[in-house]
Amino acid sequence: MTTAIIVAAGSSSRMGFDKLLARLGDAPVILHTLRAFQVCPDIDSFIVVAAPERAEVIERLSDDEGFTKLRGFISGGEARHHSVNAGLEALPDDCDFVAVHDGARPLIHPQQISRCIARARECGAAACARPLVETLKRADSGGLVTGSVDREGLWIMETPQVFSRTLLTEAYAAVLRDGAAVTDEVSAVERAGYPVHLVSNPFPNLKITWPEDLAIAERLLPS
Repeated sequence: MTTAIIVAAGSSSRMGFDKLLARLGDAPVILHTLRAFQVCPDIDSFIVVAAPERAEVIERLSDDEGFTKLRGFISGGEARHHSVNAGLEALPDDCDFVAVHDGARPLIHPQQISRCIARARECGAAACARPLVETLKRADSGGLVTGSVDREGLWIMETPQVFSRTLLTEAYAAVLRDGAAVTDEVSAVERAGYPVHLVSNPFPNLKITWPEDLAIAERLLPS
């Protein structure tokens, strides 16, 4: 059984307003995300990690959608890894694989979720990503170019990131025990010494971060 942890506990500080509740097409950002996990045939259930006041709004919106896979809401922590760990502690007993996804990535395709789950079931750990194609430059504090960065083998990490429940739980226990800080699950699992396989994403999977991202996502929404 695969359960998804949808991380929706961020402060939206760079956005200036609650980006997860911002309108995108016919619905708030977070609903597009939850719809993808609801219709994905390889997701059995999902949990939303969010602050209580945001969770109340999302719950009302979810009731109108009739999500049958939503198991409930968990309060987030001080940092992202605390929020994910709270989600891990709330997983159902019969869950053996867990997919962690940023609620602010509303363009994720159900097909890509399934591809990541399938790869994780083969090897224990898999993450959605895309190869870097842009030219990279290094610059000094004044913005002056000081050199180039070889992009060979470089990937941009996305979500979902899918793992054996046992593996991810062990990795996060080590992060919390050591007082470490990680920005995604791949970092936690890498730190524990486990290999992670990347699943190239052919679909747009923008993370809503700045106000202008909403206009971009609007154009990328499936018609």
